[in-house]
Amino acid sequence: MSNTTSFTPGRGLTLGLEGHVATLDFSRPPLNFFDAELINDLADALQYLDDLPQCRVVILQAEGKVFCAGADFSGADQRDPQYPRRVYKSAVRLFRNRKPLICVVEGAAIGGGLGLAMVADFRVTSSKARFSANFSRLGIHPGFGISVTMPRLVGPQMASLLIATGRRIDGCEAVRIGLADVLAEPGEERRMARELAEEIAASAPAAVMSSRETLRMGLADAVDRIIDREASEQEWQIVSADFAEGTRAMTERRTPVFTGQ
Repeated sequence: MSNTTSFTPGRGLTLGLEGHVATLDFSRPPLNFFDAELINDLADALQYLDDLPQCRVVILQAEGKVFCAGADFSGADQRDPQYPRRVYKSAVRLFRNRKPLICVVEGAAIGGGLGLAMVADFRVTSSKARFSANFSRLGIHPGFGISVTMPRLVGPQMASLLIATGRRIDGCEAVRIGLADVLAEPGEERRMARELAEEIAASAPAAVMSSRETLRMGLADAVDRIIDREASEQEWQIVSADFAEGTRAMTERRTPVFTGQ
């Protein structure tokens, strides 16, 4: 794989280009939590690839056993009530990329990590993957535009069920309900993503990009608007006793005991 020498990816990112397919890897061990820095670095890389004529398709994947466990709420800055708005508003840039994006979901895509996976046009996964919009189990409103992107993929009723319960589903179920698109054998996810990327790259690039723009028309703006609503709810919930309990319970690997406070 050739390296793209005219662009320097951000911390923890690796960017390669082979033929017409770019591969964007991110690594924030051990659980690949994201923050505003990572989201903006991903957006910068996608913008660079949008302007690179040789690139026709982008594959997004993560290193390690977890695709992405969501936003990092561990630091002092992250407990600022305005933190979710800053992070998720920066994520709107990801929805404005112009080229087809394939996400390889290996391991878990949890909370905002699931939101990141849903930025993509297509998701390739396996039976070993786990998907969960676990916000309600943390005591906080969904973010990352999931209030728009999830119903768009699985329908409003299924989205409501997954959000209200925080239910964790495997890759087989994700493909069955439309949350993911390609079910690969475990260990074959990246190869299958590459095959899909090559198939797309064989089509006329201008036609692919223009039809994609039509199919996703208004999506970025809708995400931008819904993030205002999501963030407004998260701002008061992030300082609640239930959110503190939810995050403690997750760290301690136990069932949370919520009080509605």
